[in-house]
Amino acid sequence: MEAADLKKRQLKDYPFRQDYRTRWSDNDMYQHLNNSIYSFLFDSVINAFLITHCALSPSQAPQIGLVVHSHCDFFGSIAFPSIVDLGLRVNKLGKSSVTYEVGVFEQGSNDVRAVGNFVHVFVERENNRPAAQGMPEAMREGLKSIMTERSRL
Repeated sequence: MEAADLKKRQLKDYPFRQDYRTRWSDNDMYQHLNNSIYSFLFDSVINAFLITHCALSPSQAPQIGLVVHSHCDFFGSIAFPSIVDLGLRVNKLGKSSVTYEVGVFEQGSNDVRAVGNFVHVFVERENNRPAAQGMPEAMREGLKSIMTERSRL
């Protein structure tokens, strides 16, 4: 997707939302959130969704999600002491993989500050290989609940 299209994203474009209160240590020497914090935010909102809506038990699940790709398009900065609104949606759902999109907004503003993409491949914990049947059905059903209409085509 083109950056110009991503820049038009609004919080309402994301079915799952979570907020994050920034910390003083999130800022870098340029007085905005360090780039590494965005990866932390993506990982956190995705795993919160997987645990609460997809029956994932990180320490006991027979399958785990490996991150095989991630990137972020930045459109504006955020700094401590802001509260961040994170939006999550699924753009693509395969047999054992899922492509997420995370929108990052400063609370009180509808201007997207960053949009990240994050790809998980679910593999068997024992051998790090995708299962023949793909991801567990409870996982698939939970992920479908935040899939975008465009992705369903």
